[in-house]
Amino acid sequence: MRPSFTLGIEEEYQTIDPVTRDLRSHVATEMLENGKLRLEERVKAEMHQSVIEVGTRVCHNIQDAREDLYDLRRNMIRLAEENGLVLVAGATHPFADWREQEIYPDPRYDKVVEDLQLVARANLIFGLHVHVGIEDREAAIRIMNSLRYFLPHILALSTNSPFWLGMDTGYKSYRAKVFENFPRTNLPDSFASYSEFENYVNLLIKTNSIDNAKKLWWDVRPHPFFNTVEVRICDIPMRAEESVAIAALIQATAMKLHCLHANNVDFRQYSRALLMENKFRAVRYGLDGKLIDFGKETEVPERELIEEYLHFIDDVVDELGSRNEINYIRTMLENGSGADRQLKVWRETNDLRAVVDYMASETRAGL
Repeated sequence: MRPSFTLGIEEEYQTIDPVTRDLRSHVATEMLENGKLRLEERVKAEMHQSVIEVGTRVCHNIQDAREDLYDLRRNMIRLAEENGLVLVAGATHPFADWREQEIYPDPRYDKVVEDLQLVARANLIFGLHVHVGIEDREAAIRIMNSLRYFLPHILALSTNSPFWLGMDTGYKSYRAKVFENFPRTNLPDSFASYSEFENYVNLLIKTNSIDNAKKLWWDVRPHPFFNTVEVRICDIPMRAEESVAIAALIQATAMKLHCLHANNVDFRQYSRALLMENKFRAVRYGLDGKLIDFGKETEVPERELIEEYLHFIDDVVDELGSRNEINYIRTMLENGSGADRQLKVWRETNDLRAVVDYMASETRAGL
């Protein structure tokens, strides 16, 4: 059965005090209740009260996804302003201190904090998650296995978290370093079949390691409740247009990998140990680094690799109707990632509040 390749996009936003530019735990109940009245299940709380998450409906193409995501951003910006706050899309806050942030009152989050303690409280990060509809579970595992190769490239495009606790970390995605303190994160191993994956999950549940497969916080996973493959590696980009382009890239990659398999060709599998080398390079250097071409056994500048990547998926892009969105990836290569642009403002102003202001303006851009 051919997958539907439907799309769902989730974004996590910062709620900022307009005077101090620091994170502010919103009046959680009030802002969320208003959000739910307007947007229903498309808005929800996250573990820290200064994080608010939105998710599109199930979208049949990238144009529907764009329309839904833009609508969500507009509504959340308006809602934040009504509550005396500013909405910002950035994967870490430049100077906020996680120790001063309140946890959202919910039994699910209480359990995570009880299990993971300081690691959970320090997890003040903001991501972009993209779901692609792949209904057959064996196909989902197969596509997940091959998608792992491309995740460092996708992460490099999204990098948007160079600062932590008021410091330039030297990393383009410090969010990734914070999150890997959680168990069951980073790139997963490959699985020979869906039943092998199920056996793994069932063993963890049986031994009280997890209560359900949502506590596999990998960079990509078969979603336990939806018939999707969920890519979770990305920082939230500043601009909605960037999120849409990355979602289109992920969707096209899934379709390309499916087409290869349908023609009795498969993408070569590499070990997790090798793929993690590329992930580190993407986390550290973003678009300015070199990643390893494992076939050629050589380093290649990331921008060149992304051009190769775009060529690889080119033959499925028109069928998906996402040519314009995929072309925007080249604009992202020219403009630099969110991390590059944050760092540029920091070097020009030496003021992290100016960085927050810039992030806020970019969050509204193009809406």
